Amino acid sequence: MPPRQHHPTRESAPGSTAALRTANQQRVIDVLRGLGVEEPEDGPESTQASLARATGLAPATVSNIVRELAAADLVETEPGSGRRGTVVRVARQAGLVAGVDFGHSHVSVALGDLAGRLVGERRRPLAPTHGYAEGLALASRLLAEIRAETDGTTPLRTIGLGLPAPVVDDVVRSSAILPGWVGVNARQAAAQVFGCEVHVENDANLGAIAEHRRGAGRGHSSVVFVKISSGVGAGLILAGHLFRGAGGSAGEIGHVTLDEQGPVCRCGSRGCLEAYASTLTVQAMMAGQMPGATIDEIVVAAGEQNVGALRALEDAGVHVGWGLAAVVNLLDPDLVVVGGDMARAGDLLLDSVRLGLRRHALDTVASTPVVASGLDERASLVGAVLLAAERTELFTAAD
Repeated sequence: MPPRQHHPTRESAPGSTAALRTANQQRVIDVLRGLGVEEPEDGPESTQASLARATGLAPATVSNIVRELAAADLVETEPGSGRRGTVVRVARQAGLVAGVDFGHSHVSVALGDLAGRLVGERRRPLAPTHGYAEGLALASRLLAEIRAETDGTTPLRTIGLGLPAPVVDDVVRSSAILPGWVGVNARQAAAQVFGCEVHVENDANLGAIAEHRRGAGRGHSSVVFVKISSGVGAGLILAGHLFRGAGGSAGEIGHVTLDEQGPVCRCGSRGCLEAYASTLTVQAMMAGQMPGATIDEIVVAAGEQNVGALRALEDAGVHVGWGLAAVVNLLDPDLVVVGGDMARAGDLLLDSVRLGLRRHALDTVASTPVVASGLDERASLVGAVLLAAERTELFTAAD
């Protein structure tokens, strides 16, 4: 049975008591979902006291709001232990969301609640040449499997869909990584398959959202997330918010030109950062010594002091640092978070990234911390779930 929905009345004029009550209810829900300006110290599972501190509302007001939201099946409570007060969390019956993350050769799917907490996930390989219909069909099957094992009755409200390509007005604009998706309105295609609202975002942007709220960037207002896999892209969190640019293509660091006489990039230009630093480039560099090796096998070889593997990772890292220098000079972020498949190399890669950054950045920003992802290869998937949760409206106008 769908949850009882709270409907602010149309007669609630701005400034009225009813409008103020609705606004305060929204503040409490936003904090519980991690959408407030300040999250409570307890995270999405909070006490009434921490909610009062986070929202600035009086404890008695919070207590009344929690009762109202519980009656509407939007939150649930349980007594705390010891000195810990009543615990409040977004109710499962308020609805579920899902995240779908497509990569060069995989798809990952996760189910989550309206606070963005994952309750189940799957990952499967996909051919790089797969068509969008094939990819969405597989994602739908994976989601059905998760639902069958975890929660098959609570309504699915929203899906966040991540793609490793520039997405403008929900249309995939580049065929470089996912040729079977170019020109496709991904939101419409996915909505037809899943039967619910879908929001589409670039995978690096989703990784930035996740690292900022749940990973290595938590507590920082300005974060650059760099995803290094078969492509190289960045998501930018500026003053606490995702920066997408005028057309949604901000963060395409992989196509910063390092040498206009350099190797041809898959985008058609020469000397792009991606032509020096992607996993495909590292694999190509090692093809003579380790034909057919995966990036993980190359990382293992580097850890065993294979000189060729060490040099390949070092070269890639120095070039990433070089490209990052332009971004850091321009934005002066709190830190840089490196994710994607290459991040599994850890300091075998990151030490060289830091070296490249020091060589090419201004002295004032050359010491900007460069750290590994706190969410590993799951960053974009977690970000997709968070995006879906954030875009799900719990308060709607009455009919």
